Amino acid sequence: MKRMIYGVDLGWATQLESMGYRWLDESGNETDVLTASQELGANAVRLRVFVNPPKDAFWMKRENEKVMLGFCDAQSVLEMSKRIKEHGMKLMIDFHYSDHFADPLFQDIPEEWKNDTDDQLEQRVYEHTREVLQLLTDHDIYPEWVQVGNEINNGMMWPKAHLKAAPKQLVRFLNAGYDAVKEVCPDCQVVTHLAAVCSEELCEPFWENFFGNHGKTDIMGFSYYPHWENYESDKDKLAGYLKRYAEEYHKPVLIAEIGGLDYDDEGSYKTMVDCIEAMKEMSDQEELAIFYWEPEATAEILPDKYPLSAAKLVSEKTLQYNKALKAYRDHQ
Repeated sequence: MKRMIYGVDLGWATQLESMGYRWLDESGNETDVLTASQELGANAVRLRVFVNPPKDAFWMKRENEKVMLGFCDAQSVLEMSKRIKEHGMKLMIDFHYSDHFADPLFQDIPEEWKNDTDDQLEQRVYEHTREVLQLLTDHDIYPEWVQVGNEINNGMMWPKAHLKAAPKQLVRFLNAGYDAVKEVCPDCQVVTHLAAVCSEELCEPFWENFFGNHGKTDIMGFSYYPHWENYESDKDKLAGYLKRYAEEYHKPVLIAEIGGLDYDDEGSYKTMVDCIEAMKEMSDQEELAIFYWEPEATAEILPDKYPLSAAKLVSEKTLQYNKALKAYRDHQ
């Protein structure tokens, strides 16, 4: 029987807790955010790690655009990881190799690393990855998956490892992260994560360069955000791309990020169902994994009004999941 991994990315949870937010279960009783997630079928959590994030855990992404980062330094990730394991849930650690969010538009070198040579940066990637994982394993926490880079279609730590400017260097950095993971957690699965799963032009150039230059990974991960790409969720379209990548590059696939509009319960639920059913068509994989990005929040409480969460504000500083995550429980 295939293993179904129904994940939630909860990188904001501890920061929200520090601000006084709490969560209710389906019956309206106060509960832990992890318990609320499990009630709807989640069995895994994804946490991101930044190198030296701002102390207040906020980042001015652009002028007049303040973004909440979550408590995502190594020590904070350790403390949340302890809670996750106490709840009996599986764990993915996501390395951004930046002091803040890394994504298709931002892949900034950590401030402390900015004057390093290519060789020094490669060593930094290795050491940062190893040190964070060593911190976890020293406390008997062994992640099931580790992401080396986040939505790296165009590379990482620009301009040092941009896909077009330094394609071979990009693979060297990624392989350094891979090697560090395997040194500390040899049984952990390394995930290489791209955005825009249904965009051939945004994914194929990366994979061609990565595998063409002997890139090392265990799983190809993707983001699935129909809203950002202006199309309706389509199970057959998604399944077609997942099968294509798996067959072309001989690696299993997973959905590292998915999300729908927090006020569109039915639309978000359908997106989740489409993704679950598409993943279930991956007949050659023993494990099928999906992670909803930051479902525990809602645009109403975020400084940048990020809309693709899966909760609602039911009273002052009180949150409750909407229907979206019920797709997990309904498709066990």
